[in-house]
Amino acid sequence: MIRASEDNEFYELSSPTLLPKASGFLWNEKMMIHMNCRGYAVAQFMQPEPAKYSYAPNLEAKTFMQPEQPYYAHHPGRFVYVKDEETGEVFSAPYEPVRVPADRYTFAVGKSSIVWKVECGGVLIEMSLSLPKEEAMELWRVKVTNLSQRQRKLSIYPYFTVGYMSWMNQSGEYHEELQAIVCSSITPYQKYQDYAKIKEFSDKTFLLADRKPVAWEVNQEAFEGEGGITGPSALQEEELSKGDARYETPVGVLQYRIRLAPGEEEAYRFIFGPAKNEEQVAQIREDYFIKSNVNGEDGFEAAEREYDQYIREGRGCIEISTPDPDLDQFVNHWLPRQVYYHGQTNRLTTDPQTRNFLQDHMGMSYIKPQVARESFLLALSQQKPDGSMPDGIILHKDAELKYINQVPHTDHCVWLPICLSTYLDESNDYSILEEQVPYADGSGTETVLEHIHKAMKWLAGDRDERGLNYINQGDWCDPMNMVGYKGKGVSGWLTIATAYAFKVWADICEYGGQAEIAKEYRRAAEETNEVINRYLWDGEWYARGITDDNVVFGISTDQEGRIFINPQGWSLLSGAADEEKREKLMRAVREQLETPYGVEKLAPSYTSMREDVGRVTQKHPGSAENGAVYNHAAAFYIYALYSVGEREDAYRLLRKMLPGPTMEDIVQRGQLPVFIPNYYRGAYRQFPRTAGRSSHLFNTGTVPWVYRCLIDGLFGVQGTPEGIAIRPQLPSEWSEAKVRREFRGATLQIEMKREPGVTATEVYANGVYLENGVLSDLKPGTEYKVSVKIPVSE
Repeated sequence: MIRASEDNEFYELSSPTLLPKASGFLWNEKMMIHMNCRGYAVAQFMQPEPAKYSYAPNLEAKTFMQPEQPYYAHHPGRFVYVKDEETGEVFSAPYEPVRVPADRYTFAVGKSSIVWKVECGGVLIEMSLSLPKEEAMELWRVKVTNLSQRQRKLSIYPYFTVGYMSWMNQSGEYHEELQAIVCSSITPYQKYQDYAKIKEFSDKTFLLADRKPVAWEVNQEAFEGEGGITGPSALQEEELSKGDARYETPVGVLQYRIRLAPGEEEAYRFIFGPAKNEEQVAQIREDYFIKSNVNGEDGFEAAEREYDQYIREGRGCIEISTPDPDLDQFVNHWLPRQVYYHGQTNRLTTDPQTRNFLQDHMGMSYIKPQVARESFLLALSQQKPDGSMPDGIILHKDAELKYINQVPHTDHCVWLPICLSTYLDESNDYSILEEQVPYADGSGTETVLEHIHKAMKWLAGDRDERGLNYINQGDWCDPMNMVGYKGKGVSGWLTIATAYAFKVWADICEYGGQAEIAKEYRRAAEETNEVINRYLWDGEWYARGITDDNVVFGISTDQEGRIFINPQGWSLLSGAADEEKREKLMRAVREQLETPYGVEKLAPSYTSMREDVGRVTQKHPGSAENGAVYNHAAAFYIYALYSVGEREDAYRLLRKMLPGPTMEDIVQRGQLPVFIPNYYRGAYRQFPRTAGRSSHLFNTGTVPWVYRCLIDGLFGVQGTPEGIAIRPQLPSEWSEAKVRREFRGATLQIEMKREPGVTATEVYANGVYLENGVLSDLKPGTEYKVSVKIPVSE
């Protein structure tokens, strides 16, 4: 039912009903498409804000990517209707809208393409989707093969949803000279000042074919008739009516009539996307279907090849072979792809939240360090002179601050040293600390070192009389918006995270030649940890915060929201939790937060509004921040466990981020293991029926932290100023593992094995024993053979 292809290029599903929401995603820096196994699609492109070219059937609110995307009969999609001209029988590929069970079915998610193979009644339909490297458009191939032993007379009807484009102006028609359906609209506006902006928009949607159809339909209502989308009345006719849409909902449907001998096939190509005008569509036709390059490729073929090369640029810096082949598959092929997506596209927004931007580029430090470097400098250039960071990083001159970035949050500064530390681990580029960077108000420039000093001082100063950090209208948890809006509420997590940030920054300062300043930050971390233990320790775990009315929450007396994961994990990182507290809070996490699908963000989930905490308590129990297995928070905790050597708990929870290995687990989650979603449903003890269900949302800060867990923790191949420290923390069930590590231009081939008689981990590089486990003075272009001997029991 579910398997990786032999070449590891695809992950395959052989049923459209086993995991009906299974999906994959493709992107370039101008667009993204999330493609469902049954043919439904969510796509957007940048102009410069996210916009649609394939719409819902009615007026659609503009919003961010939604978790647990609901699909319905008229959800935007890409389908092919197939009619047997002799019997009148109709089926559709990939499955929707007709839903005729296939004789054979494959949905294959690849790194640079998504492919379906659907066999029904002796006819095979193969569909593939790819993108160009730079342009906002979809590249489709459709191949029809007669697998039967008789001649077949067929009509095929590629169907591309256009939907309700605009209440101001929408239409559509077929242009014979372009061999394309072009649908036009005007983005609605009411302020005349907006006209100058919207007149430059690509408000047309086109469906361009490489082969001339015999007929077409551009009017959705006329196509469906009384049969609806599942059995369109137009398919009962010999040919489509060649209709247009005049302030009516348009659609893109083409008809091809073919006769196929046994074993014969016909292939078609289509381009679907937005355009500014017909001239642009004509140019796309010329560039993609008419012109050829020196290799004999037309633009379509060249674009597919170039896109594949572009995606392969995002390969990771580790490749593993372990006793867990499913983990190997994910880490080697899919995790770096998702990390790369976040860092390369900034989640296709013009104003990413600052915390997201910094963490996404923490991940990019492993893929393209130079891009991460430039991004950290860009973020710091938008810092205020008082040291505070904005809620969103502006990436485009016409960017509009989204609502979430107009709500004041207090955590953004804390991510600066934490994320920069990973870049420094990978690159050893401490020269970045001396880079001169301006402030947002143009008041002058200072070094990165001074910028982050100011950020740390801002965190140290934005506190109440007890020394606890204010929360305002949110910290890392956006919807915790009513804890401190009166100006008194504090964040327990942020106070703990600030202590950790001080520790990380102290290390960076010391390595950067600022030993005295490093001492000051270590002292500040110790003092903060003392405050944490005085006001936030509840006897078994740490509280989440204290409200404007001085009510401590996230404690044992709370009926809901009794325990939160973030303060527990970050207290391990900050050093606030001594050994006794560590054992207590870890036990509390295992007993109250751990589920078969991972560790929940909080428990029990809130079931009604708590007005001194905020809208997080209004979310459905077990969804998103209200008690889901919120993978971003889970990854923090796993990283913290590795930081204190708790390898068994860490690996157990890390493995739960992936669907499987049992089929029962995969079906419950409902997704393929080709990305980590932002959450799996929680509230396991309250609502077990839905627990584990995937959100299917691939935008998440989880993935750079998972990469850190693998590199710094599980395999222990972390960069240092001297070189690379090799200190693996393999789970006891593993007897060996192999890691290929690309690091500062060198390649390390590392074999890790448990061996009898070994009492402490031993590391050898090219046969030479490394006393401290650190391989230094690596030379770019050189390959190192590393042997790691691990005790049989640790």
